[in-house]
Amino acid sequence: MVLLGTHTRPCVHLSHRRVLRGTRGAGRFALDRLAGVKVLIVGSGAREHALARSLHLDSDVEELHAVPGNPGIGQLATLHSQDPNDGAAIAALAVNVRADLVVVGPEAPLVAGVADAVREVGIPCFGPTAAAAMLEGSKAFAKEVMAAAGVPTAEPRVCTTPQGLEAALAEFGAPFVVKDDGLAAGKGVVVTEDHDQAVDHGQAILTSGGTVVVEEFLDGPEVSLFCICDGETVVPLQPAQDFKRAYDGDAGLNTGGMGAYSPLPWAPADLVDEVVRTVAQPTVDQMAARGTPFQGVLYCGLALTSKGLRVVEFNARFGDPETQSVLARLETPLAGVLLAAAQGRLAELPPLQWSDDAAVTVVLASHGYPESARSGDPITGVDVAEEVDGAHVLHAGTAWDGEGALVSAGGRVLSVIGRGATLTAARATAYAGLGRIGLEGSHHRSDIALAAAEAAGT
Repeated sequence: MVLLGTHTRPCVHLSHRRVLRGTRGAGRFALDRLAGVKVLIVGSGAREHALARSLHLDSDVEELHAVPGNPGIGQLATLHSQDPNDGAAIAALAVNVRADLVVVGPEAPLVAGVADAVREVGIPCFGPTAAAAMLEGSKAFAKEVMAAAGVPTAEPRVCTTPQGLEAALAEFGAPFVVKDDGLAAGKGVVVTEDHDQAVDHGQAILTSGGTVVVEEFLDGPEVSLFCICDGETVVPLQPAQDFKRAYDGDAGLNTGGMGAYSPLPWAPADLVDEVVRTVAQPTVDQMAARGTPFQGVLYCGLALTSKGLRVVEFNARFGDPETQSVLARLETPLAGVLLAAAQGRLAELPPLQWSDDAAVTVVLASHGYPESARSGDPITGVDVAEEVDGAHVLHAGTAWDGEGALVSAGGRVLSVIGRGATLTAARATAYAGLGRIGLEGSHHRSDIALAAAEAAGT
């Protein structure tokens, strides 16, 4: 068992204490009911299914609700049909189901202020306010915060005109890194040696009324580290690495992520401590100083460059598919961690407990993804896949058709997670499970965690 975290003060297990309700900043929290905990999850992807699964396995959780959820989440939670971006509707739902905690998964509801609306009705919410979520909602804003906090990151240029775009591309040279300043579901970035492709991507953003951020290229491997934050305290999870390109060997277009694994046997032993010290804590401190404290997940996308650690991007929520691998290894019950963050009590937590096992996630994508994903194809074998020892399947782009059959309903359809004593064993489990699933025209990468497993010799 691995321990990760910097806090040693004990916390009382939720099943033996009263649940704290209220909002940060109220000065104190009212004690008004006994556990079990009722949790409402906002979102519909594999990330939210991973959260639902972990919360379902938590003995302190009495009741799960999700809006809108998906067929997999529906096996664990009561589903609701409200608009996940409508703060007033989500807050009313949380009151109606007597939720003790709301967990907002995707970025769009966060930027839309759903967490603000939930807190206004006095229910703890895991997820940043709209103002704090601008760390993801605007890459230019995130760069401004990083500069003020002294966080190492790629040098940026913010472009609002074609002339500015051309000047920035000429300044940095190839490889070109061109990003949409706003939300783009993980697919608004082009990294290319092709000047014309870089110009076309930037021009498309400008034409749609957006702002372009051009950055210097960062060499070296990339790492994802999720940090749980309560506005002051930072508790890191374990690092993971994801695979953005659509096909083996990092070929094809960027996607929302085709797979991930954890732990990272090649990463420096002090990586997590360095990220907290130089990136996460200074950013959280800077946000607090601005009057917009950050409560939720600060997703640190990092590059281990020849010049040292650099931030590639911030997100304001758990990443997909890294969450699937990270939560598969977390042994500390999840509800208490998320509730402590929502209530400003992270400093009370003992170190998080982690399995020594590795976890590998492989994404099954629909025909045509990422260019033009096809929906409506029947999916078979999910239950059979979960019969593989150490494997489980999480839904993302799935739906029930009119006859009660499971069909594809998006680009990334399923995540298959394998756990094992080594990366090689975890890979074998994930791919064994994947091999039992049928989806016409689907594709997946066959090289998730392969290089790391070979390098580790395990």
